[in-house]
Amino acid sequence: MEYVFSDRISSLKPSAIREILKATSDPSVIPFAAGNPDVAAFPIDEVRKISEKIFRDSPVTALQYGITEGYTPLRETVRKHIKETKNIGRDFDDIIITSGATQIMDLMTKVFCNFGDTVICESPSFIGSLNCFRSYGCTLKGVPVEADGMNTEILEKQLKENNNVKFIYTIPNFQNPSGATMSYEKRKQVYSLAKKYGVLILEDNPYGDLRVAGEDVPNIKSMDEDGIVVYAGSFSKILAPGIRAGYVIAPAEIISKMTVGKQAADTHSTMFTQLLVNEWMNTTDFMGHIEKIREIYRRKLNLMCDYIDENLSDFFSYVRPEGGLFVWCELPESVEMPDFVSRCIENKLAVVPGTAFMVEPGETTNCIRLNFSTPSDEKITEGMEILKKVKESYV
Repeated sequence: MEYVFSDRISSLKPSAIREILKATSDPSVIPFAAGNPDVAAFPIDEVRKISEKIFRDSPVTALQYGITEGYTPLRETVRKHIKETKNIGRDFDDIIITSGATQIMDLMTKVFCNFGDTVICESPSFIGSLNCFRSYGCTLKGVPVEADGMNTEILEKQLKENNNVKFIYTIPNFQNPSGATMSYEKRKQVYSLAKKYGVLILEDNPYGDLRVAGEDVPNIKSMDEDGIVVYAGSFSKILAPGIRAGYVIAPAEIISKMTVGKQAADTHSTMFTQLLVNEWMNTTDFMGHIEKIREIYRRKLNLMCDYIDENLSDFFSYVRPEGGLFVWCELPESVEMPDFVSRCIENKLAVVPGTAFMVEPGETTNCIRLNFSTPSDEKITEGMEILKKVKESYV
């Protein structure tokens, strides 16, 4: 039988990252192309004890249907924590628990976008979100990411020149893939421009708790007095990605529409997971756990970046990130990025070509993304030696 797929899915291409990760099924390949948390960051003993407690004390709640908005105690726990630590949440806001942060991208697009509507994104940006927007037939317009965040002059140009712009998508903290952190001044400018042109902001903050240097910068949502910012949070990087737990804080009218959209997708997020997260936040020193994670990533980031500074500074141009999971490196103009990536693979090192993250057709970059969270310290050192070897192959 000949299968005829929908227009929404036929135009999508497989994630270049996922294709490259196939190479890492070979344990001898060092996974600089990955983005998984360090397994040492998983609170396995705490999760085991909490799981036992849930199935001893609340088995029916864990195994039964729940409401779409999410387990009420968890919603209140998250609401209180985010208000106290990030000053996020106004009287007009509400919260919904999602099946990971990726579902938030789907719900946002489902709720606001018709075929052909425009979404403005940082370029480069997270491929998972870009493909989600594309799957709804959105027109994507890119804004270059600089060392201090998106170029706000070009952002305003895009807002002026494009019709039916529904929202601006940004990852302001330790952006994936660039590692850049948007400055406070630019955050205020982005908010002001969104208000001026009557568009929403989707603030995606999966890496915000992974700061290893510098000072925290207020989130855009903390400035929101006009109901124009939708804040996406996740437990994937601070607890574990396999639990698939995220949350949205947004004006109640938006949350009500997202709730309807979620009902059509998965009815509700897994109840056991929601009980687990709520218990974890209320009965453990989870902020101390986050500090432990920061120490792990501070060490690994510095290990990778110090090697670049000492051995590859004549080859890689980069800005040392203040947190997150990634380092974004630009190759010399004389080096073709696809060829460089191929030479790395031949030497048992997987890196991601920067073109995988570009927003608009035809956009080019001579950058690669390196991940330091997944490989061990020893593998980071080994992988950096391979990068040096590949560099020397061009001399």
